[in-house]
Amino acid sequence: MKRVAAVLAALAVGAGVLAGTGIAGAEAPLSRFYEQDVTWKACGDTALDQAGAQCAEVTVPLDYSKPQDRTIKVAISRLKATDTEHRRGIMLSNPGGPGGAGLHFMLYIKGAMTPEVSSRYDLIGMDPRGIGRSAAIECAWPIGHMLWSAGLKREDFSDAVRTQADLARRCARKEGDRIGHITTRNTARDMDVIRGALGEAKVSYFGMSYGTYLGAVFTQMFPHRGDRIVLDSAIDPAAYMAGSIRNQGAVNEAALDEWASWTAARDADYHLGTTGRQVRDRVQVLIRQAADSPIRIGEHLLDERFLPMTLFTLLPDARYNAHLAGRVRQIADAAEGKPMQPSKDFDDELRFTLKGRPQDLSSQAAVICGDAPVPRDPEWYWRNIQRSRADQPVFGPYANNITACASWAPPREPRTIVRNDVPALIVQATRDTRTVYQEGVNLHRAMSASRLVTLQDVRMHGIFGRLPNACVEDAVNTYFRDGTLPAANVTCHAG
Repeated sequence: MKRVAAVLAALAVGAGVLAGTGIAGAEAPLSRFYEQDVTWKACGDTALDQAGAQCAEVTVPLDYSKPQDRTIKVAISRLKATDTEHRRGIMLSNPGGPGGAGLHFMLYIKGAMTPEVSSRYDLIGMDPRGIGRSAAIECAWPIGHMLWSAGLKREDFSDAVRTQADLARRCARKEGDRIGHITTRNTARDMDVIRGALGEAKVSYFGMSYGTYLGAVFTQMFPHRGDRIVLDSAIDPAAYMAGSIRNQGAVNEAALDEWASWTAARDADYHLGTTGRQVRDRVQVLIRQAADSPIRIGEHLLDERFLPMTLFTLLPDARYNAHLAGRVRQIADAAEGKPMQPSKDFDDELRFTLKGRPQDLSSQAAVICGDAPVPRDPEWYWRNIQRSRADQPVFGPYANNITACASWAPPREPRTIVRNDVPALIVQATRDTRTVYQEGVNLHRAMSASRLVTLQDVRMHGIFGRLPNACVEDAVNTYFRDGTLPAANVTCHAG
């Protein structure tokens, strides 16, 4: 039956000219990918092996328009369904990023589900192409990633322009032509090959953050292959990705204000100010000080480009307020000349951000830059940065900064326009600092058969399984169990 299903899937794809995928003339050459045998074995990873997972590699074309040419292998993991009588099928997943490895994500998903739900699916993790065990992109960057602040002065921005262009050149030189094929559309194609190779007619899916965009693109390219789709903390496909980053400026300023008020109420612990205004002013003074002279923290020098990013990493979850206040206290002490050894998590973050160790996120850049074009004129970015400073003094120079994409080779395919009636459940918090609430609303509109679950007045990115909330959990588990979407959109509250 597996072989029959795979053959039928391949024929359907060929006859439909890869319907929705934009690849012309793709017929029999793809059948060998859909018909391949999948060999499961131990993962060679402690957490996966202890959980009873198995791993495999699925062969896919590097370039789907030339399936007879070079291939790569995509790594997947599996926790088999234990309730074989009520087995629903397979559930693929993606943890976000882009650039997030996903072999472990199915362990997280299982922990967030009721046993009744998790037992009915083969839970499939995946390292998307170009990431982790799946032919990883490695550009050997001197810093960890391309998303950081432009700083305060024009010379800071000019340096950013040069640095981002250098990052793009390093990837082109190191990875060559293959980097242009590390895209969301190709990952969606890989997902369908995985589906066919596993002998399934459809796939269920759980995606978080960037994983919501991947899921939405899959539903657009393969509208008849989706079963039960949940998209948590969603990206608006029309804004992806540069627009989504720009949207982060205002919401992170609001989150910083919220955190500053929380910290001011605990001035006896943190000594950063007795009012929210004083705490925020202290942060901005530290940024200006770092611009004049980088702040030494342990072995690291923290300047005005990266100091805002050390705040950004902890703002998505209000439960990190104390952690963030302690971090700012460490930075303030270091700025006063006190010898300061950062906490381990802060030290690891600085080592990654400032030095690209143990591994940079050039794979993230490959996906973002390969998916959609961005303006290439540096002056466009500088004007937006300058306009943002009045209302977004801390995060505007980050949200509007130039990236390596401005110097990247143009995408090989047009941006994916998502507009379909594939059923899906979209979950979004109103104070999400990474994918703003309106993006979830917009995706809900673009997917007309979807339902939107709103978590009201909560600062959280990535909800299901991260924040105990019976309302959200019930909506997700009910849909995965019964395939029943709520009759109308749902509003959930904290607690």
